[in-house]
Amino acid sequence: MTTAISLPLRFRIGARTMFSVRRKLVRVGLSLDEAMAGEGIDLPVLPAAADGYFVTSLPEAQLAALMARDDDTIALVRQRYARRYADLSGSFDDYLATFSGKSRSTLRRKVRKFAKLFGGTLDFRTYRTPDEMVEFHDLARRLSAKTYQEKLLDYGLPEDAEFVADMNRAAARDQVRGWLLFAEGKPVSYLYAPAGGDTLIYAYLGYDPAWSRHSPGTVLLMEALRQIIEESRFRRFDFTEGDGQQKRRFATGKLDCADLLLLRRTPANRALVTALSSFDRMVAFAKRLRAAE
Repeated sequence: MTTAISLPLRFRIGARTMFSVRRKLVRVGLSLDEAMAGEGIDLPVLPAAADGYFVTSLPEAQLAALMARDDDTIALVRQRYARRYADLSGSFDDYLATFSGKSRSTLRRKVRKFAKLFGGTLDFRTYRTPDEMVEFHDLARRLSAKTYQEKLLDYGLPEDAEFVADMNRAAARDQVRGWLLFAEGKPVSYLYAPAGGDTLIYAYLGYDPAWSRHSPGTVLLMEALRQIIEESRFRRFDFTEGDGQQKRRFATGKLDCADLLLLRRTPANRALVTALSSFDRMVAFAKRLRAAE
């Protein structure tokens, strides 16, 4: 049975949400494999109480067809972005060879400098079994409370019972990995990555801001990717929706995607779509003005 959930439709400037309006939406998220396959998407039947659909990671090539659906909905593109991923099928040296010489040098230097703080050895730990993931979640959750990802973006590692139960089930199937980077005996960066088949998913990453000048998040991700490739268990690392310097730095490929909102054609939804699109245009115009200064 298709379920609609209450989702916030945010009026955002950069990472900051000014305010939001909630609608009951059926969320349809494409996995990396589904997005790369390029096949047409069939939306489920919309429940009577739902306001519409929210489709994420829709390949740009499929956008026009879905927006032209004759089903009495109003379409609005919420964001466009490159969904980035890393091909892990070769050796770690093969992976590094996809970077520019400058990028390789910068990443290696960051790792060496961090290790040098502690006698030349990184305290980097991998977690995968159910018991290990319990320990990981306890340590990473306490670290997450300090991070800007949680304080400013409201995107810290979840602590609710449903998330923990999903994590434990995934660990029992060998479908999740967690990593922690330690400094002076305490974790300073974490990465949580569940799996979908042979693809690991970049879900939650954070670091202690007190250590930010030492780039702990970058060091941890570099070592995590080394470990994944050497393990030869997973074929790709999916950096998911959105974009950012870290994702651009470590990805080997990308897929141009969009998030699409499809709302029932009601007076309230018409007004909401008009307000959202006007607000987004205003923010984009302000960005262009700032860039031209």
